Amino acid sequence: MKRYVLDTYSIIAYLEGESSGKGLIPILENAVEDKAKLFLSVVNWGEVYYITLREGGKERAEIYRSIIDKYPIEVIDADKNLTLLAAKYKAHYKMSYADAYAAGLAEMKKAELVTGDKEFKQVVNELKIVWLA
Repeated sequence: MKRYVLDTYSIIAYLEGESSGKGLIPILENAVEDKAKLFLSVVNWGEVYYITLREGGKERAEIYRSIIDKYPIEVIDADKNLTLLAAKYKAHYKMSYADAYAAGLAEMKKAELVTGDKEFKQVVNELKIVWLA
């Protein structure tokens, strides 16, 4: 079964109806049909919420949170193991801390990272990436 880690970029692009977000639709459909497993770091989950809250207000943030909750996405807490992996990515690459958690989770779960964020180009030799265009 395919395994995917969603980053903040992929979720916001999908929720905002951006053209790049359309690439997430078949992945979400596969997860609903139990043909794929989806993971999201709690740090990225929180980042989606705060960005939406800041840019669209509480009502939009809550709507987006409820949409995310309807999909079979396993939100993974930031335990010591994941935090150490994220710290490794943050120390060695120029990326946000939340992106480092997405990278660390992809490594931990041996999953493909779904993103359109160009920050991840620097880790293409370490992780499998599904690029949203």
